Amino acid sequence: MTRHPLPDAPEIALVLRRSARARRFSLRVSRIDGQVTLTLPAHARESEALAFARSQTEWLRRALAQSPASERPAPGGSILFEGERRQIVEGAVRAPRLDGGQLIVPPGADRLAARLEAFLKVCARQRLQAATEGYAAQLGRPFRRITLRDTRSRWGSCAQDGSLSYNWRLIMAPPGVLDYVAAHEVAHLEQMNHSPAFWAVVAGLRPGYAAERAWLKRHGSALHAMRFDR
Repeated sequence: MTRHPLPDAPEIALVLRRSARARRFSLRVSRIDGQVTLTLPAHARESEALAFARSQTEWLRRALAQSPASERPAPGGSILFEGERRQIVEGAVRAPRLDGGQLIVPPGADRLAARLEAFLKVCARQRLQAATEGYAAQLGRPFRRITLRDTRSRWGSCAQDGSLSYNWRLIMAPPGVLDYVAAHEVAHLEQMNHSPAFWAVVAGLRPGYAAERAWLKRHGSALHAMRFDR
């Protein structure tokens, strides 16, 4: 994902998105992480799109001032992992690893974000694979595969062919929240809807899921606050 500094306002970075359905330029500031997306018609000129964004500079500044504060990983800082803050400490290791309340990382701030993102994705895949397999076996429904994404609109999805997709940032949430999302998506293997019958399946797989679902609604935006882009 490439970000373009806004002319005359380099502190504002834009993500350009072309859309065949777009008929005009539009700007959107994410309430989750403050990302600014500039959508333009498929054949529009980029220079004209940037000129439009520049005309909206003051509006963008006001919108960004109200958006959640983002953070970037740094030695001595901290990062959420399984619902707890882990201090980031440089050490004599070749790859990030947990040591109690600390996350030990190789020296080198320039590669820290990439290393931590890769570490989180590996951990997320392991936990989500295990949770998905467990709930699918409990339900007696096979799934095709799981994939990991970094979506802002949803934490998981289930396709008609039995493929499941999850947001890898779930590894930053408490383990029970990750398990709830896995149970939710596995339940779609039986009920491809959100009917009362669907929620009954979720309750059978994950009794007491309501508290975990509520946690995600209240605190999910915090999982997006950490930025790993370079």
